[in-house]
Amino acid sequence: MYPAELENIEDVILKIKQEPALMLYFYSDHCAPCLSLRPKVIELIQKEFPRVSMYLVNSEKHPEIAAAHHCFSNPTLILYFDSREYRRMSKYVSISQLSGEILRPYELMFGDYQEARQRPGF
Repeated sequence: MYPAELENIEDVILKIKQEPALMLYFYSDHCAPCLSLRPKVIELIQKEFPRVSMYLVNSEKHPEIAAAHHCFSNPTLILYFDSREYRRMSKYVSISQLSGEILRPYELMFGDYQEARQRPGF
């Protein structure tokens, strides 16, 4: 199932080191904005930024992971490029703003955004 859920801090650290582009989505099952935003973010990443790996972290079940990443509100999205935190967005996130935040570093890293937009079904 995409995106995968990370349940221990070692896996989170490993993914950040291994993946060239990664998004962590911190959420809670009792957070209405988390639940309504998640499918929109997943669709954005799958359709427009397929080289960004996305992982979910349940802040309620794994507070140690959230605390280690200084994530104290839900939802929080943290975007990494080359193992470095690039952007962090919390609470009410605009999909168009998120797309704009990802676009420039994505184009610089992968150089294929415009090519992807020209594919059928995009």
